Amino acid sequence: MTDIFQKCFEYEEAKFVKASGLYPFFKPIDTSSGSTVTYEGRKVVMIGSNNYLGLTHDPFVKKRAKEAIERFGTGCTGSRFLNGNTVLHDLLEKKLAKLVGKEEALVFATGFLTNLGSIACLVGAEDTIFSDAENHASIIEGCRLSKAIVVTYRHNDPFDLQKKLSDLPKNTGSLLVTDGVFSMTGDIVNLPQLISVKKIYPKLRLMIDDAHGLGVLGKRGEGTAGHFGLTEEVDLIMGTFSKSFASIGGFLAGPSDVIDYVRHKARSFMFSAAMPPASAATVLACLELLEKKPERLGRLRENVTYITRGFESIGLSFIPSETPIVSVFVGDEGQAFHLVKDLFENGVFATPVVYPAVPFGQAIIRTSYMATHTKKELDFVLGVFKKLSPKYGILKNTLEIPEEMTHRSQGYNFKALGKRH
Repeated sequence: MTDIFQKCFEYEEAKFVKASGLYPFFKPIDTSSGSTVTYEGRKVVMIGSNNYLGLTHDPFVKKRAKEAIERFGTGCTGSRFLNGNTVLHDLLEKKLAKLVGKEEALVFATGFLTNLGSIACLVGAEDTIFSDAENHASIIEGCRLSKAIVVTYRHNDPFDLQKKLSDLPKNTGSLLVTDGVFSMTGDIVNLPQLISVKKIYPKLRLMIDDAHGLGVLGKRGEGTAGHFGLTEEVDLIMGTFSKSFASIGGFLAGPSDVIDYVRHKARSFMFSAAMPPASAATVLACLELLEKKPERLGRLRENVTYITRGFESIGLSFIPSETPIVSVFVGDEGQAFHLVKDLFENGVFATPVVYPAVPFGQAIIRTSYMATHTKKELDFVLGVFKKLSPKYGILKNTLEIPEEMTHRSQGYNFKALGKRH
């Protein structure tokens, strides 16, 4: 018999980085105002958060959360199936369904649990899942739990997807699942061309994980499908509250019969305690603000444009993005750790993304921006990057970004693909 703890005793990667003084994770933040945080008494500009709409510190949002605590207490202490359902959860589901344009929605305790439970209960061992190569870990785990055959297609490549779909047996159930906005690079899914492929296969169902698209894309912040005007073509929309909506939790939206099935079959929903009432009230308040003050979306987009133009003027080696996620390419993992430490010492809180989250040797600094970042804060960030970029060789004229990271999607003539025989 072998000791299952042996791999733990032999795990050295994190210990090595900690010993070098470059470990960038699990920083205990003392206080936060949203766009800035305090760590060990130092105030730094936060560009490592998913707080895209900057609502975590909005007075109206905090007021609603406090009111919910006074009314319901701090937690539900049970699953929604039993004693954990409140009128806030029910109201939230109605509001979410309306926002994303679907018949019904179901709220889970976390976004990870949403993907885990939904995919696993809708797709079985006899079915096939087609999954983008850069999908989030929660999708990957949901696929694995389903025990379905999983076919991975090249990132944002509808042509490769169509080729792999052509090998699908006629009597096999199938699900196409993809992120709407990919979390590491801010890349937006090529939804129109995915829909073109989907139309060749009428029984293929499409699910979009819009964790990073909700509250970011679309005229009303409704997400990726609304951004493209293709809501009716998407079968299921999944979203989370831990980004734009300043809370925690997740949801699945789609046809009423499908949502009711998931409600009674998804084990991660049935056997998890409900999201706390204060969290549900927070999301409801965010939805209300988004509806009454759509200019916040405008400010977010202005900030994204401002920072990307600033990076361009510096000549920084960043991956082009239309979303609040703007990743700076570094390449070497060690360089990424050093750069993050240097950024922090110069007053900027950012996070590295290294293997296995990205291919080895393709490390990035994932930066992300909020509607509440001031021009002064953004100028400060640009000044720090301008100062440090020559030292780390992360200028476009000295560092070549791999083609697959900049040429993210292809255009194809789908009429030439033909129909499935």
